[in-house]
Amino acid sequence: VQLLESGGGSVQAGGSLRLSCAASGYTTTSNCMGWFRQAPKKGREELARTSGSGGTWYADSVRGRFTISRDNAKNTLYLQMNNLKPEDTAMYICAVRSAVWCAAGRYDYWGQGTQVTVSS
Repeated sequence: VQLLESGGGSVQAGGSLRLSCAASGYTTTSNCMGWFRQAPKKGREELARTSGSGGTWYADSVRGRFTISRDNAKNTLYLQMNNLKPEDTAMYICAVRSAVWCAAGRYDYWGQGTQVTVSS
């Protein structure tokens, strides 16, 4: 299983980015998938997840600004990020769980991440 994130970059505060996570070697249509981020000297933070049935959950820090979605035909997960803030600067990582239902922080496969930098 390979998860390849893309779409990161540098943006000014208030800007937007859309991250993608393309899965290969594994069909993720019915799986829980999620997005995390990790900033220097901070622990990994779960931001959003979507179950195989389409339910979603967001962390308080991103609710209302970030939207998780998936394109099953492309086996790809997305994270639309709006109104970005300097504190959103981090490595963003996607993950897949070998189950339909999600459980906080419990994933089986992880990507390498894509860097997002937000300047003030």
